[in-house]
Amino acid sequence: MNLEELVKFALIEDVGSGDITTEMLVDPLQRGQAEVITRCEGVLSGCAPFNEVFRQVDKSLKVDWQKKDSDRFAQGDTICHLNGSKSSILTGERTALNFLGRLSGIATLTRAFVERVRGTNAVILDTRKTTPLLRKLEKDAVLHGRGSNHRFGLYDMILVKDNHESAGGGIGNVLKGLFANNTIPTKVEVEVKTLEELQIALQFNVDRIMLDNFSIDMIEEAVKSSGAKVPLEVSGGVTIDNISDIAATGVEFISIGALTHSAASIDFSLQMIS
Repeated sequence: MNLEELVKFALIEDVGSGDITTEMLVDPLQRGQAEVITRCEGVLSGCAPFNEVFRQVDKSLKVDWQKKDSDRFAQGDTICHLNGSKSSILTGERTALNFLGRLSGIATLTRAFVERVRGTNAVILDTRKTTPLLRKLEKDAVLHGRGSNHRFGLYDMILVKDNHESAGGGIGNVLKGLFANNTIPTKVEVEVKTLEELQIALQFNVDRIMLDNFSIDMIEEAVKSSGAKVPLEVSGGVTIDNISDIAATGVEFISIGALTHSAASIDFSLQMIS
């Protein structure tokens, strides 16, 4: 679903047959100004859906951004000004702020993780644990937080997970079957849960190995035994408190589902100023 369609349905959800409060109280021809301010610090993401909300509500309404995606902001900062019909501003307010708050929360949490691994070679990755239909926006928010994107969906990378291995008779059998194909259309990553499975995976021409819920000691042993033959990705059990220790082991990638499934929304407020 593209951005225009997504915003269309978001507005249908909120506005429905009409903003009855605004229609009864505010003259649609009355013009005014508003500003969006933030009640906490963070990293901005969501300018595009915010703009699209007000474009669909009222094409004549102007949004003047004081910050842009990826910018840091402090508590009390003005994020943007709006100029146009007061009724249009009020009708689009909540939908626009919902996008901005949700996506800025993801960007802010991502930036916090990225800063914890500064000075190492570790790259912070997102996952597919995203809100249905919001994946593109949420993955963009990770980029705005200076993280990187893992695969977008099931179609753009082969990732052999534990359930594939269980269904196929174990990691060795699954990888033998996969590499028996003459043509593999994408890069291949395989998940391992033990050091023994890591040794099996290293026998195949995989592009990356995911260490699932490994302890720090196990990660260190995995880095040592792989000998930089294959890039390693740590996933599972990653927190803001232990990520520095994980990155210090020398792994190349750290994927974190919490970036998109547990980020707290940023509290933005829209205030009419004239």
